[in-house]
Amino acid sequence: MLIGVLGFHLFAGYSWIDALYMTVITLSTVGFGEVGPLNEMAKLFTIFLIAINAVVFAYSVSVITEYIVSKNDPERLYYKRIKNMIEKLENHIIIVGYGRNGKQAADKLLAYDKKFVIIEKDKDIIDKHQNDKFFFMEGNATEDEVLIDAGIKRASCLICTLPDDADNLFIVLSARQINRRLKIISRASQDASYKKIRLAGADNVIMPDRIGGDHMASLVVVPDLIEFLDNLSIVGKGLINIEEITFEDMFTDGEKRTIRTIDMRARTGCTIIGYKSPEGEYIVNPEADTVLRPGCKVVVLGRPEQINLLNKEFGI
Repeated sequence: MLIGVLGFHLFAGYSWIDALYMTVITLSTVGFGEVGPLNEMAKLFTIFLIAINAVVFAYSVSVITEYIVSKNDPERLYYKRIKNMIEKLENHIIIVGYGRNGKQAADKLLAYDKKFVIIEKDKDIIDKHQNDKFFFMEGNATEDEVLIDAGIKRASCLICTLPDDADNLFIVLSARQINRRLKIISRASQDASYKKIRLAGADNVIMPDRIGGDHMASLVVVPDLIEFLDNLSIVGKGLINIEEITFEDMFTDGEKRTIRTIDMRARTGCTIIGYKSPEGEYIVNPEADTVLRPGCKVVVLGRPEQINLLNKEFGI
C-alpha cells in the first residue's frame, strides 16, 4: 500500500487521495478505470505493483493455509518447530539412538547445559519421551540426509549408541566424510568391531559390557576407591565436584602462567589434579611449576561450592 501510494504520487502526479484510490483498486483488481492518464513510467510502475501484489498474495495464502492445517495437526506443527530450532544450532551434539546408553548420554549433557539433538527412528520412543528439554528428530541415521538435517555439518560431536555395530560403523563412516572436524564417539558390542569403528573415523570407541564388568570387579578389589571415584561426577544440576577447564576459559590475555602463580587452591579451595598440554600430553597431579599456556587444559577437584567460586573468580 505504501509503495503504491508513493509510486502513483511521484510517477503519475496524482494527489494523495487519488494515489491511495488507485493503489486500492489496483491491489484489489476490481477493474475500475484510471483516475487520470498514465505516462510510460507510471505504466511500468503499475505493472511492477501488480506483479509484487500477486507474489505477496500467493505467499499470504500459503501461510494462512499452512497455519490452518497446522492448527488441526499439532504434531506436524511440533516437528516443524523442532526443525527450525535445529537449523539454528551450532557446535551442538548429535546423539544417535535413545536406548539405555543414549538416555544416559542425554541426561549427562542436559545436566551440563549442552545443546544436543537426538536421532531416533522409533516413533513410539519419541512420543513417549519427547519434551521441551530434548530435540528429537525422527529418522534413520544411516541415511546422510537425516544426519545433515540434524545439523552434522555444524555439530561439534556425534555420539553413536546403537546396539548394532554395523549400523554404528556405517554412521561413523558417513559422518566422518561429511564433517572432518567432528568428534565422534561410538559404542561397540563386539571386540572385533572396535578396530573397524576406529578405522572408520571414530575418535573414541566405548564397549559398555567391558566397562561394566571391569567396574564390578573393581568394586570387589578396591571398593572404597571405586565408590569415591563414582562420586566425582554430577549428581544433580549445580552439584559438580570435578571439572575440566581450558586455558582460554580462565585467561583471555594469552600470557603463560604457572600453577603456583594462579594460586587456585588459596583463591577458590579447588585443587588441580590433572594437566593436558596443547600437544595432548597428560600429567597427573602436576607440579606447582608446571606452565599453563594457550591450548592446555586442567582438571580441578573441589566441593560444589568451591567449583562455583572458581567459576566466579575466573569469570567462567
